[in-house]
Amino acid sequence: MNFLRGVMGGPSAGPQPSGAETIQKLCDRVASSTLLDDRRDAVRALKSLSKKYRLEVGIQAMEHLIRVLQTDRSDSEIIGYALDTLYNVISNDLEEEEQEENLPKQVDDLGSQFTEIFIKQQENVTLLLTLVEEFDFHVRWPGVKLLTSLLKQQGPQVQQIILVSPMGVSRLMDLLADSREVIRNDGVLLLQQLTKSNAAIQKIVAFENAFERLLDIITEEGNSDGGIVVEDCLLLLQNLLKNNNSNQNFFKEGSYIQRMKPWFEVGDDNCGWSAQKVTNLHLMLQLVRVLVSPTNPPGATSSCQKAMFHCGLLQQLCTILMATGVPADILTETINTVSEVIRGCQMNQDYFASVNAPSNPPRPAIVVLLMSMVNERQPFVLRCAVLYCFQCFLYKNQKGQGEIVSTLLPSTIDGNSVSAGQLLCGGLFSTDSLSNWCAAVALAHALQENATLKEQLLRVQLATSIGNPPVSLLQQCTNILSQGSKVQTRVGLLMLLCTWLSNCSIAVTHFLHNPANIPFLTGQIAENLGEEEQLVQGLCALLLGISIYYNDNSLENHRKEKLKQLIEKRIGRENFIEKLGFISKHELYSRAAQKPQPSFSSPDHMMFDHEFTKLVKELEGVISKAIYKSSEEDKKEEEVKKTLEQHDNIVTHYKKVIREQDQELEELKQRINTLTSQNEQLQATVTQQVSQIQQHKDQYNLLKVQLGKDTQHHNSHSDTFQMNGIQVEEVSKLREELEEWKNKHELLQGQLREKDSVIEKLKSAPLEMGTTEQPSETSRSGGLEHSNELQKELEMLRSQIQLQSAEISKLQIENQKLQVMNTTADPALGDSGARAANNSELEGRLEQEIKELKSEVKALSEEKESLKQHLDSSSSTVAVLQDEKSKLQQEVAESKKEQDDLLVLLADQDQKLSALKIKLKDLGLPVEDEDDIESGDQGDEDEDGDEEEQD
Repeated sequence: MNFLRGVMGGPSAGPQPSGAETIQKLCDRVASSTLLDDRRDAVRALKSLSKKYRLEVGIQAMEHLIRVLQTDRSDSEIIGYALDTLYNVISNDLEEEEQEENLPKQVDDLGSQFTEIFIKQQENVTLLLTLVEEFDFHVRWPGVKLLTSLLKQQGPQVQQIILVSPMGVSRLMDLLADSREVIRNDGVLLLQQLTKSNAAIQKIVAFENAFERLLDIITEEGNSDGGIVVEDCLLLLQNLLKNNNSNQNFFKEGSYIQRMKPWFEVGDDNCGWSAQKVTNLHLMLQLVRVLVSPTNPPGATSSCQKAMFHCGLLQQLCTILMATGVPADILTETINTVSEVIRGCQMNQDYFASVNAPSNPPRPAIVVLLMSMVNERQPFVLRCAVLYCFQCFLYKNQKGQGEIVSTLLPSTIDGNSVSAGQLLCGGLFSTDSLSNWCAAVALAHALQENATLKEQLLRVQLATSIGNPPVSLLQQCTNILSQGSKVQTRVGLLMLLCTWLSNCSIAVTHFLHNPANIPFLTGQIAENLGEEEQLVQGLCALLLGISIYYNDNSLENHRKEKLKQLIEKRIGRENFIEKLGFISKHELYSRAAQKPQPSFSSPDHMMFDHEFTKLVKELEGVISKAIYKSSEEDKKEEEVKKTLEQHDNIVTHYKKVIREQDQELEELKQRINTLTSQNEQLQATVTQQVSQIQQHKDQYNLLKVQLGKDTQHHNSHSDTFQMNGIQVEEVSKLREELEEWKNKHELLQGQLREKDSVIEKLKSAPLEMGTTEQPSETSRSGGLEHSNELQKELEMLRSQIQLQSAEISKLQIENQKLQVMNTTADPALGDSGARAANNSELEGRLEQEIKELKSEVKALSEEKESLKQHLDSSSSTVAVLQDEKSKLQQEVAESKKEQDDLLVLLADQDQKLSALKIKLKDLGLPVEDEDDIESGDQGDEDEDGDEEEQD
């Protein structure tokens, strides 16, 4: 009751006695009544009193209400009343008319104290999680609201209880799939509270398919045109993704970035943006920035940036950037989003450089944005966003830096159009200090870590006024600096000069060549000025230190040693180091060093750039050391620098070699990949062939098994024959002999065919030779007689072979009969009476047939011997004939030679005759014509032909 007295101490919060008594009676009814209806009515009454008498109901009835939740689970109505009552007691979301103006803090404390009482027993939260699983609307909805209120009051404690309870988070994820929108929407609010600042729960919720469900809800509700439900889903997505690298990677790997593109499809008619649409689109842009934030790991940010380019999200954002009618805050946030999407990603930076504004003529988006940055009438937040966009475009982008600086060089200046360089120079020398600062910082980013461009920028010449010679950009910056302009302008110019001169000895030489620069810097540092000027003094000290540290001693009057002596005489080393330390100790310096985006509450606070803070941190220590170094130490340092440069050259050479080797390695890897792919294909074919071989083996084994069964069956039949006394071995021998006779028969026929062909050749040879020479006729007649004898012998052999073939056919027919008898004998094996009767007949017939076969085999063998003899004699005659044939061929060849000689003689005679005829004609003697001679020759030839026919 001490807690009750403490809360009720105020006069306005004191409960009415009648109310307290009523609550006490109702609590007694809940605790003691046996009828469910009585308890339900009592809980309903407590619910109605819980808003007005929140304190009394919380103190007296909480324990009874928790017991109702435990014991009366079967009645959903009383459970719903109990949950509503607990929600009214714990929640601080009271009606406005019921809140008193002087008690807001006391009400907040009341809710958190009741929450502590409720969650003191962890079983109460576990019980509440089981009730949230109920499908009944009157139980589930108040349970969701009560759990959300507990998380609002005591978030970390309730999160820990839910985290350790079995399937605690998974139960709550089912709320997103509820078909009733009220429960689904309140489930989103519950998950918002559950996932606040708890990475473990965020991971569980993400892996419970939360991204898919939330994106589906956003699509169903109309994306950016949706209501407050879309806003709640986007806030929950931010909770899950912000500062959670695991969930960000899961979001990217799940291809959910591609589903964000439709959010930014804004139509051409951009008038009439509702407040809810502006809020939704603002949150969507922030969600994109969460994925590509510079604070994320570089690898994760880079992969998300590439995914946004490939899916068209960056292109969609650039469309909004160049659209008309977009609200200012959405435009500002879009610029910031595009900035971080392109920051440090060369591919995205190149695309952004190619984007043109829809103007006539088209202008690059960068030029249009810079026009807004240097325009003092534009909102401050928008100008900061454009500066951030320009910085992100140039971050690690040497190509973009070169393009910006090239617009300042004399050879590339186009007088017809405004370039980025011209806008920066215009802003640098404007009367608006904020434009001066923004332009100086933007130009410094164009020179960041690029010594080549720092040297090229020294060539830039500016026309100050008509009739006066042009002045270099470096000289103009120092002139404005010495004129005593605003602090913001001087700070911007000093940051530009420090960035320009750092790590560039040629720029330092140009700066020292102006005799007024060093006296101005020493004068600024030596003076004792107010707090506002201390920042300028510190930057002047930094610039002077850079002029010493990066001095190559090319100017005799401004060597390192002389500048150090000048500092010691006019300023003092300790004073110089103290003034140099003013920069890092400044409050605005520490703010700028926190994150890359320039975020300032007002234009007056716009003093330092994030990248410049890195430069100060890098140079502050080395400059302090350089001030105290002697000339000998400087010489040693220069020697070390030279050796380092030599080493750097060697390193660059080896880097080049390594790059070439890397290229060769890549080529070899590609070849290896192709070979491995070919190997895999070959292995696949081999495996297919192996499987086919295995299938063939299996089929072979099956056939083998089947053949084995057939042979077993055949063996069983042969065993039965042996049992019956039949000599099966003799039958098999006879079959083998028959096969041998068949083969021999075929051989004999082949030999006969060869002999026939030889005889035909011998017949044809004498006929051909008959026309050549008559003395060969006697030998031809003898050969013909011999061949006639051979033909007779062959006819005899053929007749014998026909007889043998007839006998073989008879044997085959008898063998077939035996096989038929064997097959017909199989079914008779089962009948014992018929089997005994047929055994004797079969044995007698088989014995008789075997004897006949033996006799026939003997006769055949005798005939075989005689045939062999005949063949030997015929082969000897064939050999004699072949000898005769060779002799005849030799004679034919000799006769051909003689004919050729005769033809040659005839040709000579013809030539002589023709010559003689010509002589006779010349002498005038008569000579016969060629036609007469030819006719006479023809007649002679006809007579010769007739004689040959008679022969």
